Amino acid sequence: MVVDIRQKTTFNNLQPIQQTFTVTFNYGVHFTTGVFDIRNSLLAQVIAGDGEAGPKKVLAVVDSGLLQSRRPLLKQIAAYCDRYSDTLKLAADPIIVRGGEEAKNDPDELSKIQQIIDEAGICRHSYILGIGGGAMLDLVGYAAATAHRGIRLIRIPTTVLAQNDSGVGVKNGINAFGKKNFLGTFAPPYAVLNDFTFLTSLDDRDWRSGIAEAIKVALIKDADFFEYIRTHAHALVCRDLNSMQTVVYRCAQLHMDHIAHNGDPFEKGSSRPLDFGHWAAHKLEQLTNYRLRHGEAVAIGIALDATYSYLVGLLSRLEWRRILNTLLSLGFTLYVPELSEQMIELEHPRCLFRGLTEFREHLGGELTLTLLQRIGKGVEVHEVDISLFRQAIWLLSEFYDSSLPATGWQCAM
Repeated sequence: MVVDIRQKTTFNNLQPIQQTFTVTFNYGVHFTTGVFDIRNSLLAQVIAGDGEAGPKKVLAVVDSGLLQSRRPLLKQIAAYCDRYSDTLKLAADPIIVRGGEEAKNDPDELSKIQQIIDEAGICRHSYILGIGGGAMLDLVGYAAATAHRGIRLIRIPTTVLAQNDSGVGVKNGINAFGKKNFLGTFAPPYAVLNDFTFLTSLDDRDWRSGIAEAIKVALIKDADFFEYIRTHAHALVCRDLNSMQTVVYRCAQLHMDHIAHNGDPFEKGSSRPLDFGHWAAHKLEQLTNYRLRHGEAVAIGIALDATYSYLVGLLSRLEWRRILNTLLSLGFTLYVPELSEQMIELEHPRCLFRGLTEFREHLGGELTLTLLQRIGKGVEVHEVDISLFRQAIWLLSEFYDSSLPATGWQCAM
């Protein structure tokens, strides 16, 4: 059939052309020790596994905070690439970027990575190694996903939170306009390499922070896992690496299972159960000028939403107290003044409940919060009672004050 383009009115009768296609994503999360030890061939094997002729260009982006405790790391990376030069080669000196939330707040850090990607001739068949904590990996992932519409990213998470949660997922992003992760992509990594030796050099705050994400996923998906965390709280506080390895592995397993089998990996809908406790956490990070680590804010968000779940009649008093006592036993603070600051004036920029509005916007217009029906079972709601949330804040404050001084574990030296 020949269409006369001069007769524009006939176009109204043409049927739309529909197309459907499926893209399969496949990536592995590996667990190892000494990832840059020249005797450990895992990284080289992962890159060689693409089946393409080598050596491949590699650009390493390193968290500056990591180098404070791992000064030889840059030399180890160079030595590793020399040892496996038939598979990978450094395209440029490693890029050092700030760690923590500042990495996501400064557009200059993103520009620096993009500029070196361009100057080093990194292409879609090259690899970017992101080596650092969760916030820094969010930044690197965003840079990798947007340069050339997608460069292969290998994440090497170095914190508990990154190894068990953010580093194994498909989200990347940076902060903008005063909002958490306002700019971002859904782009699965090529691979994730979890090196447990990096965890041994974390300070106590970063060691503990990642446990909050494990508690989160346990509370909504796996009661037995929560019980493991509760009964191993002493070992975790005392930095027992075997216990932490179990926590990291099971949390990563549950996180990836959710991505693969929940039916909405790129969050086209409004359901985000893995963000249990996060609406308040994200706002608290902002309200405290990021004084709170992400995991610390998540612990408070979990405590608040668990308390609201109890007040609304979903969660039993026994399980509510068990959740809060577990968080306390791990050393988490459960109340900060920013929770109740300006909570009457809902439109005030420092009102915690503005976080609900921002969360709804981030979801696409419909508010969807995960609450707890019981430990191991989450339930979604689309409406909340602000007066009950105010009561939850008051109750949480009372509980926390009555629990001080918190129980301190005596760890063997």
